[in-house]
Amino acid sequence: MELKQIKGDYTVCRISELSELTQEIQASQFWFFGKTDEELSLVCETALVPKESIEREDGFRAFRIEGTLDFSLTGILSRLSAVLADHGIGIFAVSTFQTDYILVKKENYKKAMEKLIQAGYTFP
Repeated sequence: MELKQIKGDYTVCRISELSELTQEIQASQFWFFGKTDEELSLVCETALVPKESIEREDGFRAFRIEGTLDFSLTGILSRLSAVLADHGIGIFAVSTFQTDYILVKKENYKKAMEKLIQAGYTFP
């Protein structure tokens, strides 16, 4: 399975209002937003994190599973996360309609790539 590196440094944060999703964030190539009954969560480039964010965790790098993942496919994210967990690498995963994205802390990124390559994944 092919994985693609996403360039940049990312932050996972909590925000208090939708208005914090600035046009600059929305114009960037890679960002995620989630809303539940308990919180508003945002993943974006570290340089674009709203100053008013409630909490934040900086220092992430990202990669994605290449291609479109059919909803009938099972265990893809589970297998990836198991490889990383077996080597003590924590993840923050985000799923979209088409595919999954994995964020790991910058200090673990190279090791994560090495372990995934050893497990048979490729990075073009």
